[in-house]
Amino acid sequence: MRHLLHMASYSSQTNMHARNLAIVWAPNLLRSKDIEATGFNGTAAFMEVRVQSIVVEFILTHVEQLFGDAPLHGTSQLGKGESA
Repeated sequence: MRHLLHMASYSSQTNMHARNLAIVWAPNLLRSKDIEATGFNGTAAFMEVRVQSIVVEFILTHVEQLFGDAPLHGTSQLGKGESA
């Protein structure tokens, strides 16, 4: 999410602000088993993707409030006085 937020910081040059990034990335970040299993199409699929994009846009616009200073996945805090 922080990477997408970083990409959104270039929106004046790319026009990929949080909403556009959410529309593009939501189906991959929040995959819907309902759509895949039932083969939704038309209005139902559109509404499902719309909900996904709203959720991703919300997360992107609230990254700091949601994640704060949490370490990025794959980084280790061990060795800094912490134990496993």
